[in-house]
Amino acid sequence: MLVLVAPGQGAQTPGFLTPWLDLPGVEDRLRALSAAIDLDLVHYGTNADADEIRDTAIAQPLLVAAGIVSATALGDVSPVAVAGHSVGEITAAAFAGVLDDTAALTLVRRRGLAMAEAAAVTETGMSALLGGDPEVSVAHLEKLGLTPANINGAGQIVAAGTLEQLAALSEDKPEGVRKVVPLKVAGAFHTHHMAPAVETLVKAAAELTPADPTVRYVSNKDGATVASGAEVLKRLVGQVANPVRWDLCMETFKELGATAIIEVCPGGTLVGLAKRALPGVKTLALKTPDDLDAARELIAETATPAADAAATA
Repeated sequence: MLVLVAPGQGAQTPGFLTPWLDLPGVEDRLRALSAAIDLDLVHYGTNADADEIRDTAIAQPLLVAAGIVSATALGDVSPVAVAGHSVGEITAAAFAGVLDDTAALTLVRRRGLAMAEAAAVTETGMSALLGGDPEVSVAHLEKLGLTPANINGAGQIVAAGTLEQLAALSEDKPEGVRKVVPLKVAGAFHTHHMAPAVETLVKAAAELTPADPTVRYVSNKDGATVASGAEVLKRLVGQVANPVRWDLCMETFKELGATAIIEVCPGGTLVGLAKRALPGVKTLALKTPDDLDAARELIAETATPAADAAATA
């Protein structure tokens, strides 16, 4: 039982797409997607520095494109479910056939620009809280005027708000929290600060024709499995200003009987959470093409029980 997941903003690093361009067809695919959204994905994925790819309008399309090309490189994959963290939900929508690759990149380009514009209104940001009791932490954040924008499970909550509010959090951590880590994002995503971006995305979504998912699509709004393409698209619009409940997604993976999780490029964050929250579930982060063989072996392992059952039926 394999689950395929896609990371959110902050996972990108300078040059992370460089090794993928050595694979047949990848550069051509990236250049075609670049032309469709008028953004040079090859340049930003290979030569741009950390500050350039921190820009929300660049980071988001770059992450979705990376997820699509790395998943394609895996070959034939039949996961029991797909999911994405924040902008990774658009990548997951492409995996599930809700949006084709060009539509996914077109939507995420509009999303990134709209969120960057909304973030420019007020100086805001996000910080991760490591450790502590979730209920205690959430109450403390609300007292400081912050939003628990990502409840990630495995002892991690991400707070979002103004820079002044985040500075106060650093000086006054919730009881039990070991560390507060500022994130490399340009605004308070998944909060009321992003309301103007929602309005823009409503219009962008109206131009798209989503298909129903061909595989279980787990929404990070509430961990629910969504069977309607129209509902997936509606949730993609609303989640910009609503908290991400990755903890509930992982509960759904467990209920579905997941035995393995592969996180597409630039993987690492979500499998780290899974290792702590889902003991016994095998995990693999698809960082470079060097990870493809191990990923394919893991895919083959998860496919074996189903094949055996079919053979004996």
